[in-house]
Amino acid sequence: MAIGKRLKAGYANIDRNKFYSLDEAVALIKDGAKAKFDETIEIALNLGVDPRHADQMVRGVIELPHGTGKTVRVAVFAKADKAEEARKAGADIVGAEDLAEQIQGGMMDFDRCIATPDMMGVVGRLGKVLGPRNLMPNPKLGTVTPNVTEAVRAAKAGQVQFRVEKAGIVHAGIGKASFDAAKLAENVKAFVDAINKAKPTGAKGTYIKKVSLASTMGAGVKLDIASLSA
Repeated sequence: MAIGKRLKAGYANIDRNKFYSLDEAVALIKDGAKAKFDETIEIALNLGVDPRHADQMVRGVIELPHGTGKTVRVAVFAKADKAEEARKAGADIVGAEDLAEQIQGGMMDFDRCIATPDMMGVVGRLGKVLGPRNLMPNPKLGTVTPNVTEAVRAAKAGQVQFRVEKAGIVHAGIGKASFDAAKLAENVKAFVDAINKAKPTGAKGTYIKKVSLASTMGAGVKLDIASLSA
């Protein structure tokens, strides 16, 4: 199988027991991204938290300094002037009750969902659809807001939402293989910094246990955590 061969080749240049400095890791990942498309560079962090407890939930949002390189489709729940404001800001889909009906009918052609506060009565009915996909608008993440222009701009500019999963893992795309190595490194540091700032009150012991980088089709590289604050 082609992917198996590619991974095997990728691991040939990587010591799986070694913890690489950030610069070394980025260089290895970029060098190993040989797919015919521009691979996404993904970060994964193992955290010392149990998200089943409310005081150990890690969640937040960050606008990466160099964006993600991903084209983000944005849906906005808004009416009247706010709907027009959303369209002018570059929202891909804008609606109210009609948009809710489309989503209930299976339309999910968007990556981020924003709502004005007055629309949450309508949006709230979509919790079972949007919630599992991490698309439910949330005031803490800036996706329930009267300022739809800023929210759409931030989403389009490469804002990343993160949320710890059951096993204590957080992962996100932090750029593309075509990015300059220095920009990828800055994005990694910014993301890890955001995770540190989101440390919950209930976290005990070592908070960030492991960090690794990988490209979409490539092998994973373990990072020396100390190099992230250098």
